[in-house]
Amino acid sequence: MRGYLANVFHLGVKELHSLRRDLVLVLLILYTFTFAIYTVANGVKTEVHNASIGFVDEDGSELSRRIRDAFLRPYFKPPAVLQHSEIDTAMDDGLYAFIIDIPPSFQTDVLAGRNPALQVNVDATAMTLAGNGSTYIQNIINQELAGFVSRAEGTASLPVSLTVRAKFNPNLESSWFSAIMQIISNVTMLSLILSGASVIREREHGTIEHLLVMPLRPAEIMLAKIWANGLVIVVAVVMSLYVVVQGFLNVTVHGSIELFALGTAVFLFAMTALGIMLSTVAKSMPQFGLLAIPFFVVMNMLSGGVTPLESMPQYLQIIMQAAPSTHFTAFAQAVLYRGAEFDVVWRQLAAMTVIGALLMALALTRFRSTMAASH
Repeated sequence: MRGYLANVFHLGVKELHSLRRDLVLVLLILYTFTFAIYTVANGVKTEVHNASIGFVDEDGSELSRRIRDAFLRPYFKPPAVLQHSEIDTAMDDGLYAFIIDIPPSFQTDVLAGRNPALQVNVDATAMTLAGNGSTYIQNIINQELAGFVSRAEGTASLPVSLTVRAKFNPNLESSWFSAIMQIISNVTMLSLILSGASVIREREHGTIEHLLVMPLRPAEIMLAKIWANGLVIVVAVVMSLYVVVQGFLNVTVHGSIELFALGTAVFLFAMTALGIMLSTVAKSMPQFGLLAIPFFVVMNMLSGGVTPLESMPQYLQIIMQAAPSTHFTAFAQAVLYRGAEFDVVWRQLAAMTVIGALLMALALTRFRSTMAASH
């Protein structure tokens, strides 16, 4: 056993030296866990910010002007005043995300209790902005209408005051969400790339023949690649959380980074095994890249990070339980967002361990057959 572990250790050190000499992969790792996370967190906005809006004011009343003046920065750009005939052309040209049409006699009908209709035209090609922005607009208009009517009629305010408390992200900053989810996405991508590239690099450089003539078992070679590439990613993730997420982005991490590093290591055990298994099918790095892309895209998009798992079809929810990324996303969100401890996330860790063991067995079978064919 001591000799077995020694072989795994020394082969892993050799793998780290090989990775160090691969400048492209080194730069990819540095970029992925620094600049890529920072730019995505600052560039991808799910809340309404600087949305373009136009107004067609056919009423010209105090109430219509009050509604128009309520749309302020930083949520909306200064409202543009349009004519009714310009609505369709402006929407077709994509000039405005929202155009509000206030009909004639709107204020008179409101005070008379006739329930007039107010039209909001939404450019739904920007789906997230359309959904969130429509909610913003509805709340703003309702607030202005309630204030105007209560002042005009002298009615008392509502006896109930609604207080909303947002936990874990009190200011609803999208960067708090996107920074963490980008790390999860990058871990999934790099674990596939590094582990698969390590096998293909041996084949392309001809060093796999050297390994075949040495008294080494396929399991030793594979485990060495798993721990070496996994260690690199875990270190990069931890440094990214401290330096980029907490330092530059000023995002609050509620949970234990040490526990997250443990979960990342378990997840990497599964993903690097999958990467090695895919590399035994591909004959070159371009082939491996084309083969790995569908796995990465599906696991990333359907893991529950982009859209909630509960909103997917029932059969898809069941299928995605076989993907380690689904359990890792739930684990990471619980630890980093909500500060969950081990007693809360042990089920996700156990699921990733079982899936990783199955992928390890499949990858080892494929790796053995590949080495036997090369021998």
